[in-house]
Amino acid sequence: MRRLGELKARLNSWNELRQSSADLLDMVDMAAGDEELLAEIEAERDELRKKVDELELQLALSGPHDQSNAILVVHSGEGGIDAQDFASMLSRMYLRWADRRGMKADLLDTTEGEEAGIKNATIEVRGPNAYGLLKGEGGSHRLVRLSPFDSAHRRHTAFALVEVIPEIESDSEVDLKPEDVRVDTYRSSGAGGQHVNKTDSAVRLTHLPTGIVVTCQNERSQQQNRESAFKILRARLLERKLQAEAEERQRLKGNLTAAGFGSRIRSYVLHPYTQVTDHRTGVNIGDAQAVLDGDIDQLIEAYMQMQISPDGASTEPATTA
Repeated sequence: MRRLGELKARLNSWNELRQSSADLLDMVDMAAGDEELLAEIEAERDELRKKVDELELQLALSGPHDQSNAILVVHSGEGGIDAQDFASMLSRMYLRWADRRGMKADLLDTTEGEEAGIKNATIEVRGPNAYGLLKGEGGSHRLVRLSPFDSAHRRHTAFALVEVIPEIESDSEVDLKPEDVRVDTYRSSGAGGQHVNKTDSAVRLTHLPTGIVVTCQNERSQQQNRESAFKILRARLLERKLQAEAEERQRLKGNLTAAGFGSRIRSYVLHPYTQVTDHRTGVNIGDAQAVLDGDIDQLIEAYMQMQISPDGASTEPATTA
């Protein structure tokens, strides 16, 4: 019923735009040199174009899981301490983006780096179309900067990997049987106060048939960590299922391509100039710090536009100072 209501609302929006467009054409016929009316028509036209653009973006949110909450997993890659620091920067970027959008984001699990940053982090983002908006963030991210961890202050390149998977609340979409899951508890090693660090509140789940291991230690109680861990495990199993289905479709097409998140999608250059470049859409943003502070809507929307363009390419690569 919720899906039916969403489709009806979307249809009503397009019908309203169709009527507004017809009314605007009637106004053009009546303008006949009336400068004041022509200025009003131009303003109405711009507003109409904005509404059309917004509705077109919704076409990229029609996937079966696009309305779901999202689970992001950020891993440090090549680059040593700089990569771990970069993983921390990306985690902060997504937490700030969620806050900007009025979404709820929780850090479910982290593994701290030896000297700085993090080795990985798991973030749950809850809000309308969270997965649909964030799914294009999956892939390899590249950072170029003068390393604060290099005594010679030389330029270093570091990589981090982002995975984005939809969160599902039930076992109906995945084959998850209680007897297939081994549950281990242990003492949390992260921050969180005396309770977290002195009781066996952390939870590790091992899915025996697949070998998938999930940990969660950032919640205050073992029960909360258990619930969060099962959310992540369901999402991992769904990701595995969707990946297998995609590989089978490619096999049937006779053009099997390697699946995974290995392709570099974006570069964040902080030296010798500042610029963020999305290598899929061609969008360049000069204010790299704003992007790292969570202002990534332009990058997300450009990727969504690319998904709905006829040839699958970015329709209008843009550069922002």
